[in-house]
Amino acid sequence: MKDDKIKVLYVDDEVNNLQAFKASFRKHFTVYTADSPEKGTKILDKEEIHVVITDQYLKGISGVDFLQSIIDSHPDPIRILLTGYAVIEDIIEAINKTHIYAYINKPWETDQLLEIVNDAYAVYQKRLEQKNMLVNLQRTNEQLEFMLREKLVS
Repeated sequence: MKDDKIKVLYVDDEVNNLQAFKASFRKHFTVYTADSPEKGTKILDKEEIHVVITDQYLKGISGVDFLQSIIDSHPDPIRILLTGYAVIEDIIEAINKTHIYAYINKPWETDQLLEIVNDAYAVYQKRLEQKNMLVNLQRTNEQLEFMLREKLVS
């Protein structure tokens, strides 16, 4: 049976936060958790993740730097930054470098985060739809060009 739930990856170096997130959202989403950016990247390499949520303050790397590091290899997931310490410079950096969808303060409010992830997934689906439409448009254009060349040669 195909799992139609939104696939969310949550990266946080605090194991208690990972457990709380999974307990709060496992009924709503397929939840993947990682206690390091490296583990998060491995999950992204294996799974089609729709939404990536990361804490800003990880051991050895910021959440912004982690999100920036995955953009080239995994551009499709919608990115959300979560932190207990709201620093305006971090927010600006996240917006400018990673085009985050949302910035959420810890502790999260479950209903608010549910709504944000659902809205983020709608954006994910819309982008995927646009990407597919572009591929179809390019294919149609190539077919028309071929038909035009054939007609000019005849």
